[in-house]
Amino acid sequence: MTEYHVVPLERAGSELDELVCMLMPGVSKGFVRAQIRLGKVLLDGLPVNPAQRVRADQVVVLDIDEEELPDMPVAPDVEIRILYEDDDLLVVDKPAGLAVEPERWHKHLGSLSGAVLRLALDREADPDEPGFRPRIVHRIDKDTTGCIIVAKHIEAERALREAFSKPDERPIKKTYLALVEGEHPLEDGETETIELALRPDAKKSGRTIVASSGGKPSVTRVQVAQRFRGHTLLACEPKTGRTHQIRVHLAATGFPLVVDSLYGRRDALFLSEVKAGYRPKRGRVERPLIDRLTLHASALTFRSPSEPEREISVESPLPADFARTLKQLSKVRRHGAPSQSRRADHGRRGNR
Repeated sequence: MTEYHVVPLERAGSELDELVCMLMPGVSKGFVRAQIRLGKVLLDGLPVNPAQRVRADQVVVLDIDEEELPDMPVAPDVEIRILYEDDDLLVVDKPAGLAVEPERWHKHLGSLSGAVLRLALDREADPDEPGFRPRIVHRIDKDTTGCIIVAKHIEAERALREAFSKPDERPIKKTYLALVEGEHPLEDGETETIELALRPDAKKSGRTIVASSGGKPSVTRVQVAQRFRGHTLLACEPKTGRTHQIRVHLAATGFPLVVDSLYGRRDALFLSEVKAGYRPKRGRVERPLIDRLTLHASALTFRSPSEPEREISVESPLPADFARTLKQLSKVRRHGAPSQSRRADHGRRGNR
């Protein structure tokens, strides 16, 4: 079915592919560009390039068969919490186990981009809600939780991407909470700066390693947020955005994440590992306290894309599994308290 759309005044100057993406939310820009090059999208009845800028009152003709449309990567069973919203952007709270973008071999599992797209489509169906085409401007690992910024329009996307790529010019602060192995020697309030160049591991796809030469400069600032016996909760501020940067930097300095099967030593943490003498009830299988990366994108501070003088700060509360783990460590591995074996030994000595 052929559709005709008149370019509104507020869209004048937009590139054609961007305009068509607004008209067809959920369809990738790559697909739109291919349709324009095939002559299935016309401007005033004439074929043009995808980057052609449109003028007000021009007519966009869409002659795309619905059967040719790719499946939209929506995530129907995922509810995404919005932490902050204005006319330029959303900050959403990514849950664990959900990839930011569709995974190459598991596109059917859904993604954060699909869930946000579904939100945009639902709003478009509501005449009282302004529509938008979501653009996720940065990523975190699939099993990391927390803050993700979603731009609502191309101008916001460009400004935010520039902020992430040039943090010294347009300050943007990302704070992660990382539960790590070992008792970190940093004093309270003291900051450590980890500067280790990183590069992809040529021997193992998807893995990042510290590079003795030829790597990209990578900087992470670290502070102690909370102490436990045998473990430390660190507040980490990455100043660069390399793949797995925090995980690699912490592991390389001797403090890997408590749960990290790629750079650490376990894929889950159980209460029996941290509480002396604990055993699950007979006949029951012990469930892990947490069975994904002990890393949480807890806060973002950045400048508004349309009002650079206005600073926006957003926080994401700890998810239930992470909070439960810290609560148990506070009980059974409280920093400064003697271990159970030491208390027992002290009691035996007192009875002599």
